[in-house]
Amino acid sequence: MITLTTSAITAVERFIKGADAPVAGLRIAISGGGCAGFQYGMSLEEAGQEDDLEFEFGGVKLLIDPLSAPLLEGVTVDYVESLTGSGFKFDNPNASSSCACGSSFNA
Repeated sequence: MITLTTSAITAVERFIKGADAPVAGLRIAISGGGCAGFQYGMSLEEAGQEDDLEFEFGGVKLLIDPLSAPLLEGVTVDYVESLTGSGFKFDNPNASSSCACGSSFNA
């Protein structure tokens, strides 16, 4: 389904430890928008939804809603740190095109 790299898992675990409220998992979702049609969303959730798909990566529970799941099939999420900034990077084999910033895509 979806893969989190070791670097992404480490970053998410760090964000969970620094969260103010208890965290049930990391939600990754796709919504309409961005310059290419769809955009990625990530948030720490206090509770999952009844129809969520759940995946475990180390100490991280990943929550995905059923509508986002097909667009996230085969995606690899990485966390990249560089001199110009750091953040999550999505490698999506379902994207027919993506914007230059990498935060939105077209399927």
